[in-house]
Amino acid sequence: MIAELTGTVTQVGATRAVVDLNGFGVLVHITPSTAAALRVGAQTTVSTSLVVREESLTLYGFATGGERDMFELLLTANGVGPKLAQAALAVHGPDELRRAISSNDLTALTAVPGIGRKGAERICIELRDKVTALAGGSEVGAEPMPQVGREAWREQVSEGLQGLGWSAKDADKACVAVEPMVAADPTTPVAVLMRAALQSLAKA
Repeated sequence: MIAELTGTVTQVGATRAVVDLNGFGVLVHITPSTAAALRVGAQTTVSTSLVVREESLTLYGFATGGERDMFELLLTANGVGPKLAQAALAVHGPDELRRAISSNDLTALTAVPGIGRKGAERICIELRDKVTALAGGSEVGAEPMPQVGREAWREQVSEGLQGLGWSAKDADKACVAVEPMVAADPTTPVAVLMRAALQSLAKA
């Protein structure tokens, strides 16, 4: 199991990053909150979870061990795969998910794309006892990644949302919702826009 990576960030996108380990670049799939903590050229330590499939080895990275632990716990629920677990952590932090599962908050869970009412009920039933054992994790406070261009943000946010399970139509709608933020400050980081877009979709 690869539990942690420490190296230099060479690429950062809305849902993925590359960390250089002394000349060996490792691709990790990340959430918007993790992306917000990374800067190209900076040293970083990312908590990771390796998902092994018959046809692939995929590494998922998280800003904190708490996020990683929640991701791995979600994977133990019937019907929850890496993509859905990552989407859940994109919408809610680990503490919010812990509260939602322990209190049977189906509204919060169904705000995640791909989780319907029955799926939310199943997650609560299967994980309620396990979730209380998880320790809370706080997000790291590094500076957000810089904006990469006046229009590049739209493509990155749209692709990031679709990668997390939303439709192209929903992604476009979310981009429209956050466009005023870009108009007010063209240097707004993509990670910040992604989080705002996720919040707009959760409220829809």
